Amino acid sequence: MKFRWSLAPSQPALAQHLADAAQISTLLAQCLLNRGLSEPETIAQFLEPRLKMLADPFLLPNMRAAVDRLLLARAQNELVVIFGDYDVDGVTSATLLIQTLRALGLRVEAYLPHRLDEGYGLTQEGIENCLAKYPLKLLLAVDCGSTAFATITWLKDRQMDVIVLDHHQVSMPLPPAVALVNPQLGSDSDQSFRELCSAGLAFKLAHALVKTGRDQGWTEAQELDLRPMLDLVALGTIADLVPLTGENRILTKIGLEYLNQSKRPGIVALRNVSQTTSTIGCYEVGFQLAPRLNAAGRLENAEEALRLLLSTDPAQAESIAESLDSRNRERQEIERGISTEVIGAVRARFDSENDYVIVEGQLLWHIGVVGIVASRVLHEFYRPTFIIGGDGQSWRGSGRSVEGFDLAAALRECDDLLAKHGGHAMAAGLTIDPKNLDAFRARLNGLARRTLKREQLQPVLRLDAEVDLFEVSPERIRELEKLNPIGQKNPPINLFARRLTHQRTPQRMGKQNQHAKFWVGSGGKTVEAVWWNCGDAPLPKVSFDLAFTPQMNDFMGKTSVQLKVLDWRPAT
Repeated sequence: MKFRWSLAPSQPALAQHLADAAQISTLLAQCLLNRGLSEPETIAQFLEPRLKMLADPFLLPNMRAAVDRLLLARAQNELVVIFGDYDVDGVTSATLLIQTLRALGLRVEAYLPHRLDEGYGLTQEGIENCLAKYPLKLLLAVDCGSTAFATITWLKDRQMDVIVLDHHQVSMPLPPAVALVNPQLGSDSDQSFRELCSAGLAFKLAHALVKTGRDQGWTEAQELDLRPMLDLVALGTIADLVPLTGENRILTKIGLEYLNQSKRPGIVALRNVSQTTSTIGCYEVGFQLAPRLNAAGRLENAEEALRLLLSTDPAQAESIAESLDSRNRERQEIERGISTEVIGAVRARFDSENDYVIVEGQLLWHIGVVGIVASRVLHEFYRPTFIIGGDGQSWRGSGRSVEGFDLAAALRECDDLLAKHGGHAMAAGLTIDPKNLDAFRARLNGLARRTLKREQLQPVLRLDAEVDLFEVSPERIRELEKLNPIGQKNPPINLFARRLTHQRTPQRMGKQNQHAKFWVGSGGKTVEAVWWNCGDAPLPKVSFDLAFTPQMNDFMGKTSVQLKVLDWRPAT
């Protein structure tokens, strides 16, 4: 058994009460309870999110100061330079703000740093290169800047203002920006904005500007409809893996509607090169669209991705999209090579009893793919993982974590070993002198041994409910789809059924027999089940319990229920 099964507590009385009040099934009610939703009004808002539910953007910390400074730039015809980031969140945020500010009559240009030459965020190198390109009075840092105390102080000393629009952890003392718009600065009691990514924050800033412009009678603000820009917000929010709850859920669910009908030439071209013909959901964004937008920034500079999203010429957009698709294939090849090397090396010496954290570094490993490699290594060994590469005395790396181990906090405990660090609990980045690599690995392992219990190093499979196969009907699956979009803090519906048996001989599928299909039955009902990427794992025999995600399978015009297998165990 790969996972540690964890069944949510059954609450039949409360589930029945909610089902009656909200006119939903008890199964959906139980799934909502598992996600912390226990009031009919809250459930109604969750299942049917509306833009009118969004809070006033001026409730965000320092939003008024940011808007006021942008109003001054408009009045004085100052150039606003957006300094962004090279990932999807950064590029979509920059695109949204460029289009909004220009539509409102501001002069706007953008600068995206080079991942290899300038690194992440408001680095001194990046700022000096930006200044060489643009005459700067006002810099709008997006998806970065919350820890750039030295750089923003340097700019302030030269009479240049900085607005920071960011969602990452902030440093102390706070950087001396004219406005630091960061939901992390909000009070603990104000959680409405806490999980927004930069694309969501960019939409909030755009909303605040349009609202102010309309109050002041601007013709441009009266005519500007921000809703079509939600296609960008959905892209950035899903790609950045922030929780799809609260305002993120509203922005993403409605944003996906606009994304699916988007006539933006860059989106159309991106769909074409990725062969995304189905309805776009979180999977299509995460595995088809976002990797191609990310490709240029991972290997060099993200300006190609920005030009794609800003393009108004279909032919130009197709050309850029094809280039990004080619870069994505190049990225995949680099990533596969490093992943194979790392996983092989770790497997050869891995000690599951003592290795609580994996730290691997190598000269010339491409720093643009180390985050993806870290995710693959974590998936293979289920340990907090840092993969580090570079050259000279300044290597850079990315980390991914397991539940219960806060990477950002751990890096703060290793501050004396690192040149730079930052990030979140589950994903973080660092810069390190390679001579400190062994000490860094040892200290992280020491921290993890004190923090994590042994059982936390086995992945948990959280199950929403035990069901009978007869409950898994097309009507019930379509009802459960009301929980879409799924993602962080709103995971897929995972169910399990007891004492199933094979109704037909299981089959291996795929070029390398890496998948399996079998037909399971109980009480006279038979359902098809598919176990993707199970490799040579043993298939269930005789009588077994099955953990699965229910889904509808469309094949050759025929729609049927299918179980996506997650795990199995001998019948209990």
